[in-house]
Order: sequence, then structure tokens, then C-alpha cells
Amino acid sequence: MNPHRHNIEKLYAHLHSSAQGLSQAEATQRLEKYGGNQIEQIAERSLPVKLLKEFTHFFALILWIAAALAFVAEWKDPGQGMAMLGCAVLVVILINGLFSFWQEYRAEKALTALRNLLPQHTTALRDGHARQILVAELVPGDVVLLAAGDDVPADCRLIEAFGVRVNTANLTGESKPMARAVTAEFEELAALRRDILHAGTSLISGEAKAMVYATGMHTEFGNIARLTQTVRDPLSPLQKEIARLSRLIALFATLLGAVFLLIGQLIGLSFWENLVFAIGIIVANVPEGLLPTVTLSLAMATQRMAKKNALVRHLPAVETLGAASVICCDKTGTLTQNRMSVRQVFYSGAMQPLAKLAEAEPLFAIMRHCHDLRRVEQGGQVSYLGDPMEAALLDSIPSGGVSYPRLDEIPFDTERKRMSVICDTPQGAMLYCKGAPEIVLSLCGAMLLHGKCLPLEETDRANLLAAHEQMTEQGLRVIALAYRRLPPNLPFEQRESDLIFAGLIGLLDPPRDAVPEAIRRCREAGIRVIMITGDHPHTASALAREIGLAQNPVAVTGDRLRQMSDADLQLLLDEPELIFARTAAEQKMRIVQALQRRGEIVAVTGDGVNDAPALKCADIGIAMGISGTDVAKESADIILLDDNFATIIAAIEEGRAVFDNIRKFLTYILTSNIPELVPYLAFVLFRIPLPLTIIQILAVDLGTDMLPALALGAEKPAPDTMQRPPRPRGERLLNWSTLLRAYLFLGPLEAFAAMAAFFFVLHGSGWQYGSVPLHRDYLQATTACLSAIIAMQIVNVLLCRHPVMSSFSRGRHRNRLIGYGIVFELLLLLLIVYTPWGNALFGTAPLGADAWLFIIAFAPGMLLLEELRKAMVRRK
Repeated sequence: MNPHRHNIEKLYAHLHSSAQGLSQAEATQRLEKYGGNQIEQIAERSLPVKLLKEFTHFFALILWIAAALAFVAEWKDPGQGMAMLGCAVLVVILINGLFSFWQEYRAEKALTALRNLLPQHTTALRDGHARQILVAELVPGDVVLLAAGDDVPADCRLIEAFGVRVNTANLTGESKPMARAVTAEFEELAALRRDILHAGTSLISGEAKAMVYATGMHTEFGNIARLTQTVRDPLSPLQKEIARLSRLIALFATLLGAVFLLIGQLIGLSFWENLVFAIGIIVANVPEGLLPTVTLSLAMATQRMAKKNALVRHLPAVETLGAASVICCDKTGTLTQNRMSVRQVFYSGAMQPLAKLAEAEPLFAIMRHCHDLRRVEQGGQVSYLGDPMEAALLDSIPSGGVSYPRLDEIPFDTERKRMSVICDTPQGAMLYCKGAPEIVLSLCGAMLLHGKCLPLEETDRANLLAAHEQMTEQGLRVIALAYRRLPPNLPFEQRESDLIFAGLIGLLDPPRDAVPEAIRRCREAGIRVIMITGDHPHTASALAREIGLAQNPVAVTGDRLRQMSDADLQLLLDEPELIFARTAAEQKMRIVQALQRRGEIVAVTGDGVNDAPALKCADIGIAMGISGTDVAKESADIILLDDNFATIIAAIEEGRAVFDNIRKFLTYILTSNIPELVPYLAFVLFRIPLPLTIIQILAVDLGTDMLPALALGAEKPAPDTMQRPPRPRGERLLNWSTLLRAYLFLGPLEAFAAMAAFFFVLHGSGWQYGSVPLHRDYLQATTACLSAIIAMQIVNVLLCRHPVMSSFSRGRHRNRLIGYGIVFELLLLLLIVYTPWGNALFGTAPLGADAWLFIIAFAPGMLLLEELRKAMVRRK
């Protein structure tokens, strides 16, 4: 049975209940049968599973294999430093996994602190008496009593209603309070019935008695939560790129190892000697420092975003937001301030600014008295709870006016479309009325014009209706105000007749101050913004024009969207100034999926339960931290702590910088692979002493390179970051340009310097090709090779700050971390070369001044050649 399609008596019979509710015994039995009135939490991995995930992704598996191979090599050929390499790689895996887990765990704890607790208790009739019970104990057949300010605890059918208006924004996205009444016309959809109250909504005025017909996951709220749970989290673009990069690295390292295994066989190396050598080649080509550098770079970006009021729940979401090409944006509270304000006033025959209405006391008296707001004092501050529209009217009037005691009230309902109050004033009993303009006008016989009360002629009515239409076309919510003095003994049914028309008030939820500028920046950045709201098309269109989102918006309603095929929707999305209004949860998700099929990277904002499915299926879900519901926050990747659209733009800029920065330090890290590989090639092919040991490679990858790479990961966004379009979905992190620059230009330059330094020291000691050098001479030669790599990497960190711009042109964008990184490299190098423990651990020996002068001479050469390459690229 569908409870919204039958009269209340049939519902009583179906639920075996009545207007007096259930007995306690019957409620207990039903609780066992139907379960608690609770929304099942979105299924999440347990903490141990989340922790395990950080140690089992593809790149981590590569490192596990590299560590295992290092231990095998140590077992077959002890004393070559492979055991230390294996241990170091295991430490990298452990630290990176724990750090990534801690970052997400900390974000989840922050999310928990943000959650707004759902109501714990409600009033229900049990055994014919009103009792406070736990919301979780409600069952179908219960009768609940609700008043203004209460949250609706389950899906209910109204039995009695007095002036009930409901805030349905969390469920439908509609910002306008909706009236509810016992009698209602037939509607196919329960959400459109006026005698239905849904879980997740709240009463802003009136009192209600209602019968519960659905609880927990069987409510509309629960259906949306279930829809959210069926949507799988898509991999972020960065996760896909890291996985691709991991496969490429694994394939390249394995192929290289296999090639050198074959070469070793051909030149006569023994099987185990050859295998150990091949393992060394494989491990040398796995950039062990890449994973912790990516993780720390993302973590630093999340810290910067947190300072800009964006809480990142999942680290890869930082970069994904930077890749966004479309933002599907909610209206209420994100683009707007989520508070009504008076925008226009039609008074005394003309549109007038409210600030200039000093002599409009009849108008102000109606605004001051005709409402159902509750005055609340807290911490010395006075506020009013209730209908936001009524609060806006009260806030708009000048202070100092006199409030008179209320004698009676004729409440608002859906049939009357108006509300009246009667107050005791010095002039006698006064009736103040507000409501729908067409209804209030029909009750008026006179109007205020220049302070005088004049008869209301038909031409005047036409002019007032024209003013109403003009205000409505601007997206304003328009209400009419009227009043009259009540003579003694006036019959009840005549009290709302012969009213004096006072004026029209146009209200609007104003846009946030920073939104127009944020929309302009989106346009400059090539990001398309599509408004998807539950509000009226006129309201959405007016806001779109005001904030510069669209000049001639094409507003598509949910009803029209429901009739469209997928092909029609794809054609519709070609409209440049498209907005969606009156949309349901599944429709918002359908729009997101249609955009994704077009190759767009879609960011979605939302705060209500109805937004959760779209947040979940989007490439990046952004929930509101202040107004957002628990379900929306659980479904999102990023939470805006200030609910401000402008914060999204600042976060996008950070996200774009993250991608650029990862590519910078990827170039930096991969460059050092070549000077680490070439010594092994020379060792095998030319039968020379090994110029660089495994432990010295480790000193570069997990030592001297780490802080400079992190410094590149912390670079500020370039000035043109938000003036270029989003990168295409298919653009690779490791593209051919980056690979060729690192492996075929910068890398060979470093390798040449490293091998030259090795032979310079070796020949200086009297070594001849084919002979075995003295132990100390060999240690000094390998130290020179290592020192040359580190010296060239110091220059390289400056070169990698931009792939095209000159290193000297970025002086005004100083990055202190790069300075700290260079100092760190130099100090670590000195410790490795000139301390006893450094010599013992890394197999090094102190160098003389002549060796340093030889090494340093290569740095300007590398700088000059890279600057020439950049200049040639800029000229193209």
C-alpha cells in the first residue's frame, strides 16, 4: 500500500492503528519486527582494512618486491649493502603507509566533530498519552506530536495541522518553506503531497499531529542513503596516473634487468653474480623516494587548503579538484548566503529602496507584528527562530518601533495563502495581514498612496499586479501586506475584508559577496559552472544573471529532464548557459554521469540528503561543513568549512598547482636515475671498478633528494594557473616531454659529470685501465661520483621549478623550502664525506679541494645548457 494515495482511514486500517497511537506493548513488538528508526551508516572499510590498503597498492607492491630482491641479493652476495637497501625500502613503505593512513584518519575525526546530531527524542502517543521517546524507537503506526522547531523523525501522514510550514531543503533542495495541511489533492509522488511530512525535514512554524508510516531505511531519506551506498568511489585521476606510472616503472626496471641479465651471460658472469647485478639494476631504477614525496606533497597541500577553509578527507582529492572541468553547483547556501533579505519594496505607487521609507509606519507595523517567529536570547544576543522570510521582514524595519500585544491570530494555510494577526493598539484592534499578492489584493478595497487612504480602482489593481509580475520575473519571492482597523462586534468571517493595501515586498536569498568574482575566475580558468537546484526556475535564472553565470540562462526543470532520453540530455549539455531547477536526487546523479561520459572531470557541491548520490559518483564531491547533512559529508571528498563557493576556486588553484608540482619533482627524481644507472652500465660493459655502490644510490634517493623534492612539491601556484583551461582527462603525469627531458637531457648531463669526477679522482691516484685500484683511492673515486650527482641535483632543483620559464625569472616567487633543501643536501653531503660514521656507513672517503673544483665546474655548464633549451622552447 502507498500511504500517500489513500485517505487517512484506510491508512489507520492498514497500519492497525488510530489517531490515539499504539500501546507500549504493540510498539515493542513492532520494533522487533521492523527494526530501529535509524539510517544505516554508509558502509565503510574498517580501520585495519584502511591501514592495509596503504601497504598494498600497486606502487607499494613494487617496493615490497624491490625489498625482497635486495634481501635475496644480500643472501647470495653478502657485504654489498643490499640488506641495508632492503631495510631502507621497508622503512619507506612503513612510514608512507602510516602517514597516509594518519592523514585520512585525522580528516575523518575532524568530520566527526562537524556532524550535526540528529534529534534523539520525539513526542509520541503511547497508551493514549504523550510521551518523550527515543527517535530510534519509533515504529509504523506511531502517532507523533510536532511543533515549530522540531525535526521530523520519520515519514508521516498528517492527522491534524495548524499553520504548518516545513523546511524541505535538505531533502529536495527547495529553499522556500513549504506549507502542509491535512487535506491535499492527489499526487503520484509522495514528495509533492501536502499532507506528508518526510524524515530529514523540519517544522519552521505551526503544530502537527501525524501518523508514522515509514521508518529508517524505508523512508525517502533512507532511500536516498541507500542510493548513495550503491555508488562506488571512482579512482581519482591522480590515483590512475600513479598506477600507470607504477606499471611503467615496473616494466622498465624489469626489462632493463632482463637485458643486463642477458648481457652478463654473454660476457661470462656467473649465474648468481649476474642475478645479483640484475637485481641491483632493477632496484636502482625504482624511485623509492617517489611515493613518500607524492604523499607529503599532497599532505602539505591539504594543510594549505585547510587554512582556506577546505577540509580534505582523501589525499588524492587535492589534485582531482585541480583537474575539474565542470562544477555542478548547488544554489542555496553555496552561491547564496542562505538567508532571505528584502530586495525591493513597492510602496505608495512606486518601487522604492527600503532605506528611504522613513514614513511608512503602516507597512513597518505589519512587518513587525504579522509573524510566528520565536524570540531567543543566548549569550546576550537576540535572534528569531522560524520562517527565514519572516525573519528577513523583521530585520529590515527600523528599530524603535512599538510592538503591541496580540489578541488573536488567523494562521496561514495552503488554501487561504495568507496569515493575519489582530493586535491591541491605541487606535483600537488592528488586523495585519500578509500573503500571496493575488489573494490579498482580492480582499482589499483601498490602498495607501502618499500617506492617504484612497479607494482601490481596477486600474490600481492592474498596476499592482503588473508590479508583482515584474518583481517575480526578477526571481523575487513577493508577498503583499495589508491592514485594517476592526470595529467592535464585527463578525468573524468579515475580519479579513475591506483591507487597506499597504505594499509589496520582494525578497531574495542574496548571493555571497565573493561569488561573482569566483564565477569570473572560473570562466578565465576554462571551468564550466552548472547550477543544479531544487528551487524555482525563475529564482535560479535571476541568481544566474546577477552573479554573471549566465545572461540568457536555459532553465530545465526536473519534470522536463525526466522525459528526456540520454541522447537528448547529451545534446542539451551543449547549451553554454544551462541551469537545472526543481531536480530530484537521481536526476542530479544522472546529470553528473552524463557529463562524465563526455570526458569531463566533474566536481559536485551539495549539502542536503538529496545531494549525496551525486556527491558520491562525482570525480570530486564537495559538501558544506556548516549546513551540510551527515549523509552529504560522508559522501564527499572535500568539506567546505565556510560553505562558500569562492573557497572552491581557491582550492582548485591549489589542486592545479599540485599536479604541476608533482610533475616538477617527478622530473627531479627521475633525472637522478640516469647517473645512478650509467655507472652500472660502465661496470658491466667496460669492466671498470663499480663507480657507485647500492648504498650510495640509497643516500641520493632517500637522503639528499627528499627535501628538495618536497620543496618542489610546495611551490606556490604560478600567476597564470587560473588563466589556462583544465588539463585534458587523458593528459599524463609522466608525458613524453617530461620523460625525454629527464632521461635524455638532464640525466645524461648529470651522468657525464658523475663519471668524469670518478675517473678524475681515479686517474689522479695513478690508476690504469685493467688494474685494481687501492682501497682508499677507490673509496675517494666513488665519493667523487656521488658528490657530483648531488652537486648536479642542487642545480637541477632550480631548473625543475618550471619546464619552460627561465630559472632567473622566478625570483619574485621565492620558495624558502628550496633554500632549506639545498642547505640540507650540502650538510648531508659533508656528513657523508667528512665524518667517520658517514665514511663507514656509505663507503666514502674525504675529498681534496682539486676534486671539488673539478665537480663544481660542471654545475654552470648544466645550468647554461638547460637555459638554452628553455629559450628555444619559448621561441616556438
